[in-house]
Amino acid sequence: MNYQQSRRYFLKSSAAVTLLQLLGGCARGQTASQILLLENSIPPQLIRNFRKSLTSNNQVEFKPQTNIPQIFDSLFSLQHSKNSDGEIKKVIGKIFNKSENYPSLSTLGDAWLSTAIKQNLIQPLSIKSLANWKNVPASWQNLVRRNNRGDLADEGAVYGAPYRWGSTVIAYRQDKLEPLNITLQDWQDLWQPELRDRLSLLDSPREIIGLTLKKLGQSYNTENLDSVANLSAELLALQQQTKLYSSDRYLEPLVLGDTWVAVAWSTDILSLQKSYPEIKFIIPKSGTSRWADLWVRPQLPKAVLVQNDSSNNKSDAAYQWIDYCWQPETAQQISQFTDGVSPIMETLKSDISQKLQNNAFVNSEILNSDKSEFLLPLKPETEQQYRDLWIETRQSSNSESKVDG
Repeated sequence: MNYQQSRRYFLKSSAAVTLLQLLGGCARGQTASQILLLENSIPPQLIRNFRKSLTSNNQVEFKPQTNIPQIFDSLFSLQHSKNSDGEIKKVIGKIFNKSENYPSLSTLGDAWLSTAIKQNLIQPLSIKSLANWKNVPASWQNLVRRNNRGDLADEGAVYGAPYRWGSTVIAYRQDKLEPLNITLQDWQDLWQPELRDRLSLLDSPREIIGLTLKKLGQSYNTENLDSVANLSAELLALQQQTKLYSSDRYLEPLVLGDTWVAVAWSTDILSLQKSYPEIKFIIPKSGTSRWADLWVRPQLPKAVLVQNDSSNNKSDAAYQWIDYCWQPETAQQISQFTDGVSPIMETLKSDISQKLQNNAFVNSEILNSDKSEFLLPLKPETEQQYRDLWIETRQSSNSESKVDG
């Protein structure tokens, strides 16, 4: 399981409550497009403004979901239900709480994209239906072009529409490090002897093996781990620095002061800093990993398609929403009022607010260069190398006691 498949949000924002008030409903008896979205990933005012722009016959129901795994499970259940056609509406009702409706669009993390394609959970997007596709930078277009096996393909179909991104950072307790004159600038600083047993690490082989590869001057997407000298030794040394591994509770010991440094996802840290200003972060100088949240089109069972006669309206609303997210003003609001950044910000060199001009992620030369990478699909034999090395590392030095969550 890669890092996006276990990414969760540690803190809950009051924005989720506001969002729920906006989402809910259309008039009784009215069939609407349904969009499953990751809560707090879209500002509520954008949803309100978008719904005002639609006609009465073309409405949208937004359903916030707690995390990406929850969304993936819903898509899997919808596509792989073994029920008869007569039972399909009951299945939909159980999953989506509305027997006459189904999702026409959904959030998904980029690291889930390959698996979703392989399992036929999603279908390609129609680029001809997206007027603002031209606003998406080429690097982002390339990320979502895939073949039917989920691999990157220059001439592949477009399986996702990226609407925001984040990265992996190093978070730390300033009040703990400053008195000891400990500074952090890059991944190699995690190996400082003063930090022994003071790290919280993500329970993710791609992230932790990846940052160790970066320390050694290699790529997160290295295809042959056996070719990297000292990789195993460096991982074992990093383990001696580590108090616990977790992908959903890794920030709690940082807040409590049990750990002083954490490898963290940027969305989690930006949320945390609002309540704990003593927690700071850096973007490692040698580069880091990036992730993207995407809009995808669920692959629906044939029984649903046959029974529903409003699929054209739903498709129209879904594509209008994607295009809306790629408008310059919308992109700025996503970047300013959520803990992620719109990819469209790369093309907006002027006319952005001062707050966004000062945003560490919007203007980071490190994040917007080849130093930082997406965690790309690996060949099966390479995936096995990562799994084997991770198991070997975790089983040494009684590491099982360091697992939390």
